[in-house]
Amino acid sequence: MRFFCGSSNHTLAKEIANQLGIQEGLVELFKFSGGENYARIQESIRGFDCFVLQSIGNNPNDAYMELFILMDALKRASAKSVNLIVPHFAYGRQDKKSAPREPITARLISDLLDAIGFDRLITMDLHSDQIQGFFSQPVDHLTALPIIADYINQKSLSNLVVVAPDAGRVKFSKRLSDRLHASLAMMYKTRPAQQVAKITNVIGDVKGKTILLVDDMIDTAGSVISGIDALKAAGCGDIYLAATHPVFSGPAIERLSAAPIKEVIVTNTMDLGPDKQFDNLTILSAAPLLAEAIRRNYQRRSISSLFN
Repeated sequence: MRFFCGSSNHTLAKEIANQLGIQEGLVELFKFSGGENYARIQESIRGFDCFVLQSIGNNPNDAYMELFILMDALKRASAKSVNLIVPHFAYGRQDKKSAPREPITARLISDLLDAIGFDRLITMDLHSDQIQGFFSQPVDHLTALPIIADYINQKSLSNLVVVAPDAGRVKFSKRLSDRLHASLAMMYKTRPAQQVAKITNVIGDVKGKTILLVDDMIDTAGSVISGIDALKAAGCGDIYLAATHPVFSGPAIERLSAAPIKEVIVTNTMDLGPDKQFDNLTILSAAPLLAEAIRRNYQRRSISSLFN
């Protein structure tokens, strides 16, 4: 096995390598003065199963281009297999046409990856489960819900209600509420414009309850703030916020820091620098889960238990 990392999340890569008990593969990555990416594998990988981590963060176009080039370098170096670990699949929200003459960019990205060629994709909490069907190769769709559930269980919170931010996240949230033996509620959300969310109703009993608002990602936190306002208006108690992917773009940090949130809980699927951290932020590691998925794939063992 050989394990390589793009430039997007070295912290997560080191944790995964430590979990696997291996060293990261040697790869040279840089940009030419004209902005073009360059990648060169600096060790022989002929006949090896290769795993490459690229966590698509706040600069998705550069990260994807670097991944494309890395994949090509691995294939041309005669790797036995090329397996991708993309914890956060950027462009996943563009999974369907919502208006005339729109592209389906999630499908476009999958087509580009398929065209270059890979053997397996390991990812976490896609925005839409159906994105798995865009690929012609196997997709291992892992979830951070057990990681979040284990952390929340340690807190022994009373009168806990898991709240889905919209109808599309009810199934996702139900899986978490089942693990926590908690009640479930949901909010009704509309989007009157791009990147504008409006919560019009809270469905379920939240009055006086401890709230765990859960989603697959936090981007600008506009939906979060709208949801918190609705929950507070409904008379809830403490609010905890949990999400797998901390995109934290635009005014997200300012909004989250000022909001009446007891704790914001995310995973390290995306690299968060000091400028994207704040006092009540907790970052849980996805490295043990991802490392186990890599190990079982390499050993040709079942990973179905990891999906739960």
